[in-house]
Amino acid sequence: MNKDSKIEGVGSSFNEELFLKCRSKTIEAVKLIASKIKPGMTELDGHKIIDQTLDELECEKKWHPSKFRIGKNTLKSFKEKSDLTITLKEDDIFFIDIGPVFYNHEGDYGETFVVGNSEKYLKIKEASEEIFRVASIAAEKDKLSGADLYDFTESYTHKLGYKFNEEMKGHRLGDFPHAIFTRSNLADTDIIPQGNLWVLEVLISHPTEEFGAFFEDLIKI
Repeated sequence: MNKDSKIEGVGSSFNEELFLKCRSKTIEAVKLIASKIKPGMTELDGHKIIDQTLDELECEKKWHPSKFRIGKNTLKSFKEKSDLTITLKEDDIFFIDIGPVFYNHEGDYGETFVVGNSEKYLKIKEASEEIFRVASIAAEKDKLSGADLYDFTESYTHKLGYKFNEEMKGHRLGDFPHAIFTRSNLADTDIIPQGNLWVLEVLISHPTEEFGAFFEDLIKI
C-alpha cells in the first residue's frame, strides 16, 4: 500500500470552485463529442473530433491522452492499443475518455454511449454508471480506503453479472500537474480518499461477448 505523505497534496493555485468548473466543462465536452460521432467512423475519426472540440472549448492542454474505443476495443484498458480497422456500426457501443486542463485545473471524465437500441449495449452502459454511483455512495458512507473501494466495486460488478477490469485503478486530480505530489493509484492506497480529489474508474465487460463499458468521474461531488 502507498504511504506517500503528499498523496493528497495540491498546489498554491488550487481552487475548488475552478476545479469543479473544470469538471463540468469536461463532462460538457464528452457529451458534445459523443453527439458528433456517427456510424461508419473509425477511432481515428473520433480522435479528430475530440481534438477539434477541445480546441473549440479552449482546452489549455491534455494532461492524459484521449481515448475513443469502439466495439470490441471497449474491452481494452487505458494502455492497451486499439484495433484501428474497426468502424462504428448502426447498432454499436463506444466510449470516450478525456483528460483536459481548463482554468489550470485537471478534468477527467469517461462515459459509454450506444448507437441504436441494442438492449445488451444499453444494459451494460447503465450498469457501468450504476456501479460507479453505488460505489461512490459506499465510499463516503462507509469511509472506505481506496483498496476497499475497489474491492467493493469489483464485487458489485460481479453481482450485476459482469466482469471487472482491475487494470483501471483510479487516480488523483487537482491543479495541473497533480503528479508533482503523487502518481499513486486509488486502488493501491490504504487511505480514505478525500472528496473531490480522486477519480473512480469503472471498466466492465460482458461475461461471454466481446464488448465492455467504461465510466469515470470524481467521487464525492
